Amino acid sequence: MANRWRDTGLRYGIVTRLLHWSMAALICWQFSGLVIGRLFGRSGLTDLLNVTHGSLGTTILIMAAVRALWGFYNLGQRPAHERGPLGLAARVGHVVLYLLMLFVPALALLRAVGSQWGLMLYGFEIVAPGGENVEWMIAPARLLHSTLAWTLLAMIAGHILMVLIHRYLWKDTVLSRMAGRDRQVASAH
Repeated sequence: MANRWRDTGLRYGIVTRLLHWSMAALICWQFSGLVIGRLFGRSGLTDLLNVTHGSLGTTILIMAAVRALWGFYNLGQRPAHERGPLGLAARVGHVVLYLLMLFVPALALLRAVGSQWGLMLYGFEIVAPGGENVEWMIAPARLLHSTLAWTLLAMIAGHILMVLIHRYLWKDTVLSRMAGRDRQVASAH
């Protein structure tokens, strides 16, 4: 049972899977309010979805850091990417996803701490509103947060597309490594 918690050469362990799917749900919530707002305008639904934006972003940042550390801890045991250009593209794509999941919320937190609006997370006031704007803290997020967030969403869409290609076109076990049962992965090898 202990080996099910850690990654193996055939599949991702319980901890990796829990982090992956939890983050997927949080990121889906995070972007749903923004996308619905862009498509249909502001509404009670978008207000409900967006009221948690800062706290969810902070949670995503923390989980991305934990996930990156867990990934380094399991580096020698993780399922290998294929060789060649496709494997290289997969490795680079995953690194970019991790970097974006770290930098997008980090920039927003830096902006919030340096702004006159203050910072409230999980219902607690972290930085009181009313102070002076600190331009060097606000400028990077003003310049990059939105662009990098939409880039993250595009990367996630590409990630999902590649999973579907692996599953339905190439008919391999890539999806089973993160979502399947032990028997599915073992029987394919």
